[in-house]
Amino acid sequence: MEVAMLWSKTIGFGVAGNFTGHLEQAGEASDFLNVKVSEAAAPKGIFPFYIPHDGAPGKESHFLNCMPVSSDKIILGSLEENHQIEPELSLSCEIVYENEKVTNIIPKLAMAHNDCSIRRAGAKKISEKKNWGPASKGTSSQSIAIDKFAEGGVLDRCRLASFLWREGTLYPYGLDSEITGYSYFYQTLVDWLVVRMNTQRDEGPLEDIPRWISRAGYPKEALVSVGATRYTEFGETHFLRPGDHSVVVLYDGEKWASDDISRIALDPKYTEYQGLSVLNQRVEAPSVK
Repeated sequence: MEVAMLWSKTIGFGVAGNFTGHLEQAGEASDFLNVKVSEAAAPKGIFPFYIPHDGAPGKESHFLNCMPVSSDKIILGSLEENHQIEPELSLSCEIVYENEKVTNIIPKLAMAHNDCSIRRAGAKKISEKKNWGPASKGTSSQSIAIDKFAEGGVLDRCRLASFLWREGTLYPYGLDSEITGYSYFYQTLVDWLVVRMNTQRDEGPLEDIPRWISRAGYPKEALVSVGATRYTEFGETHFLRPGDHSVVVLYDGEKWASDDISRIALDPKYTEYQGLSVLNQRVEAPSVK
C-alpha cells in the first residue's frame, strides 16, 4: 500500500530543535532567538507539515492539505533552491482527546523519516520550508513496532544513520546516532507534545497548533517526526540534486553493525531484513506544469 494512502488522514507534525547542534548546522538557530522555552534543553516547538482536510463544506484548502509523504521519491521544489535531507525518527501515534483537548499521545510504530527541507531564507514559518507539494518528505513503509515508549524498550537499542547515493558513491550524510540522544524523548517528549498541542500559539516561525488540530477535525492519528540529527561535514555542505538517492535507516544496534547498514542502505531486498526501517528515495526534478 502506498504511504500516501496510509497517512492521508493522519496529521503530520515535526519537532524543531530536539537534537543538540542541528539548528546551528542547518543555519536556522537565529530563527528561534525570540522563542521562549522552559529550559535550555527543550525543543523550540512543533511545526505542521501535513493537515488533513476534514471535508467540511466551506473550508478553503491550504498548501498544508497536500499530502507530502512518499516512501520512494523526493520531488524537488525548484532547481534554484537548496534542499537538504533531514534524517529523523518518526512515530506513528494515537491521539487521545477529552473535550477537544489532547490528553495523551501513544506512540505505536517507529520509522526512518526524511524531514526534507528547503533552505529558504526569509520564510516566515517552518512549514513553508517543509511542504512544497507531493513527495516533498519521506517516511519508510517499513516500521519497528514499539513495545513500550520508555527505558527498557526496543528503542533503547536503536540508532539512526543516513546517506546520499550520488554517481556511484555512498556518502555518510548524518552522523550515526543513538535514538536516545534526543534532548526530549520517551515520557518527557510525550508530556511536552501534549502541552504544545494544546497551547502553542502563533509566534515567530511557529504556528497555532490547537487551531490546526481543530481545522483537521481532531484526527485520531498523528505522524510525529521527532527531530533531525547532526550532519557529517559532507551532509552539512552538500544538497540534493536530480539523480541522487536519499537514504535514512533506523536500525537495532544490537542486531546490526554500522558496516551492515551502509551495505543494506542500497540493497533492494532491504524489506527482508528484521530490526530496521529503511527509507530510500530517488531525487527527481520538479514536475513540469
